[in-house]
Amino acid sequence: MDEVIKIVNDIKSGSIKPIYLLMGEESYYIDKLSDFIEEKVLSDEEKGFNQTVLYGRDVTVEDVIATAKRYPMMADRQVVIVKEAQDLNRTFDKFEAYADNPMLSTVLVLCYKYKTVDKRKKVTKLIAKNGLVFESKKLYENQVGDWIKRVLSGKKYMIEPKAAAMLVEFLGTDLSKINNELEKLQIILPVGSTITPQHIEDNIGFSKDYNVFELRKALGERNQLKAYKIAENFAQNPKENPMVVTTSLIFGFFIQLLKYHGLKDKNPKNVAAVIGVNPFFMKEYDVALKNYPMKKVSQIVGALRDIDVKSKGVGANAISQSDLLREMLFKIFN
Repeated sequence: MDEVIKIVNDIKSGSIKPIYLLMGEESYYIDKLSDFIEEKVLSDEEKGFNQTVLYGRDVTVEDVIATAKRYPMMADRQVVIVKEAQDLNRTFDKFEAYADNPMLSTVLVLCYKYKTVDKRKKVTKLIAKNGLVFESKKLYENQVGDWIKRVLSGKKYMIEPKAAAMLVEFLGTDLSKINNELEKLQIILPVGSTITPQHIEDNIGFSKDYNVFELRKALGERNQLKAYKIAENFAQNPKENPMVVTTSLIFGFFIQLLKYHGLKDKNPKNVAAVIGVNPFFMKEYDVALKNYPMKKVSQIVGALRDIDVKSKGVGANAISQSDLLREMLFKIFN
């Protein structure tokens, strides 16, 4: 985040590099930076002749270089943005010669998503020397809640911990997806509002009562009635609650619980960091730790592996999602 802010501030102050390689697994910041360059480097009048957006699947490295070597028209510089540059990965090394001597009147932006170019390669080193290489890394799940709070705070909104946790639970660590949902809420809610679990349920479609988040809590508490009730709801709405996703998340919960059992330092902050959970959930894990001895957790993990295989149709073509859910709960509780 600090690196992104620095890049933006440098561009605002006029310190603009001739070539940017924006790469990494997390596409959110790659999009944000390329959009900022696209919007801010040239004036509206200059953009018509001097701004070009290319797509990696439609061009070759030679095409990109030829465009980058053009001189700007009635402006100090031109901007060339290559989106989905990862589609050029097989020939990316051909950028070496250009990166060694880039056009100073061109701002070339290479958006290389979902993967990285090896930093040991000559082409990457040359871009870093004469331009800028930015790697956008995936956040860990326990970091996303703080990211959500920071993003909303910058726009004068707040969010309850459970609401943030629900977003992470259902959308994972994909910042672009989460941001899209936050923007929807910002359209509906006035500035200064606090986003609650009810807002998430009403406007994004997650049920605050019937979701994996609540199922996990019920399992940790050994609340069989609640767990079977949620499972029945899942069985009636299989498209909204795919068995593969449910199994994966419950499996992850018990793996985290297994790690918790194995820790010598059970300080809440240390546990949250090591097992990768939002500190908001630590009370649930403390309850589950008491309800499930380490030996039982190991058995459950083994049983869930079997359920996961069946949920993918291996040796279980005739078993319904409802039966699989019941089998999963039975093996957890017994």
